[in-house]
Amino acid sequence: MKKILILTLGTILLLTACGGTPISPTPLPTSTATPLPPTVTASVTPTDTATPTFTPSPIPSATWVAQGPGNVMVPILLYHRIDYSPIDSRYYVTPEKFESEMKLLYDWGYTSITTEMLVKAITEGAELPPRPFLVTIDDGNLDNYTNAFPIMQKYGFTGVLYLVYNYVGTEHYMNKDQILEMVEAGWEVGSHSMNHFDLKKIKPDQQRNEIVESRQLLEKLIGVPVKTFAYPFGSRNDSAINYVHFAKYIAAMSAEGFTADQGKGNLYILQRMEIKGTDDAKTFIRFLPWHGDPAYLPTDTPTPTATSTWTPRP
Repeated sequence: MKKILILTLGTILLLTACGGTPISPTPLPTSTATPLPPTVTASVTPTDTATPTFTPSPIPSATWVAQGPGNVMVPILLYHRIDYSPIDSRYYVTPEKFESEMKLLYDWGYTSITTEMLVKAITEGAELPPRPFLVTIDDGNLDNYTNAFPIMQKYGFTGVLYLVYNYVGTEHYMNKDQILEMVEAGWEVGSHSMNHFDLKKIKPDQQRNEIVESRQLLEKLIGVPVKTFAYPFGSRNDSAINYVHFAKYIAAMSAEGFTADQGKGNLYILQRMEIKGTDDAKTFIRFLPWHGDPAYLPTDTPTPTATSTWTPRP
């Protein structure tokens, strides 16, 4: 019997050495590893070169840890368009780049959370999963539904849609049914104002309409709670922030950021890190507080090129 076992193992090794696909070890039934989502395969992709390919390791079972009250480390990523830019705009991230970024987050063990979970951790203290993060997408463009949504579903992530009320259902923007489909899949909805005006350039009564009325009308239109606000262009002043409090939003998002450190002091100007079209999976990791195995970084990421820094309506 021992001779037969040795011969069998030798045969397997010989087949592998002759160009067969490398055989990945199968986790034992007693492993605590959580299997990959059904849509993400762990098979090794054959290549034409001798360069080894890497298979994502199963992410360990989440050990949630109590965090807060006070400051917590949660990177908040800001996107606008997940599509191909006709004008070389910074607001467009191609679906391929977006997927490479989501895949890297998945391979490095990140877990998407909700804004409510973040706010509760900051204000009261709450258990959060290892490496929590938020994906936020502003404006409500149709590509959020056609491109971003299926990619994030593939990796088991959800995000926050910041909708401009008067854009909903118009050409090139999501309609109510598409938004609700994403909500049913675990996405949140926040307000991004009525008309996407620069709040610092309008009068207080207009600010009230953009901030307060937008929440009321979005909740009436979609039928789901709208609990957070994102300042258009990240622009705000004391009056705008006061109206955010008056409208009883639990938090608000800025459009700039340089750290994942979120706390009570910036609950109404939470730091979001904008991911531009020039970023890729190798450059956007500067926003991440936790890194993983560099083997998961793409090997064919193009060098970023200069793009336009402004578009009239992202």
